[in-house]
Amino acid sequence: MRRLLVEEIKEKDGVCSIPGTEARHITKVLRMGPGDRIVLMDRKGSHFLSTIQSATPREVRVVLEGSFPKPPPSPVRITLCQALIKSRQMDYVIQKASELGADRIFPFTSERTVVRFSKDRLINKMRHWQEIALSSAKQCGRVTPVEISLPSTFRDLIKEWKETEGLKVILWEEEGAKDLKGLLGRSSQIGRFAGVVGPEGGFSRKEIEVARDAGFSIASLGSRILRSETAALALVALVQYEWGDLSLKTPRDEYTAVPL
Repeated sequence: MRRLLVEEIKEKDGVCSIPGTEARHITKVLRMGPGDRIVLMDRKGSHFLSTIQSATPREVRVVLEGSFPKPPPSPVRITLCQALIKSRQMDYVIQKASELGADRIFPFTSERTVVRFSKDRLINKMRHWQEIALSSAKQCGRVTPVEISLPSTFRDLIKEWKETEGLKVILWEEEGAKDLKGLLGRSSQIGRFAGVVGPEGGFSRKEIEVARDAGFSIASLGSRILRSETAALALVALVQYEWGDLSLKTPRDEYTAVPL
């Protein structure tokens, strides 16, 4: 069943109006009309089973039939600090990290980062990334889209996280003493995790030492040399598997709603 995320669900006599961009998306892209059923969500975590009453590109009206329990938050808050990479790969990281439940994506530049943005292009990129995050939230049913920070520098990233509580890990292919599997296995349940993934050219030794001095654990992903976007998604998935919500804690039937 289709899920739609709107800013706010304004209900009157059991009917909600969806205007503007979302209405056009429902009618023109999804090609849905009267009688079709959807799950309507807002940023507060409300989920309603709904049936479309009327639909035009300017306004879609839905009848709210029942509500679902709000999905519980993930036990761990994950920030993915991702060095800027090529456009298509960066889009993919944002989309999939959102689906995997990352709370925040922190883009940054480092010594070996090739991708750079002018101020005007950065504004467009942020808008584009936020659209991807919103679309991904609709697809996977998360309450709020992943937060995307303005791109910063590696040193600013380290400075921000130096005094922050939680487990902080930077992936480095040249690390020979610690791997991520062992690090996660030895760590107790934590509520906050920050993972740093470098650009295609990796990190310099100087950058690694700066991170180590700031309290970051240095870890490898074993003998395989992964592309930046692959390493980023593997990192988020492994943390979610170890401490997060990649498990079915309680039975869930999303199509069984409590009648209003």
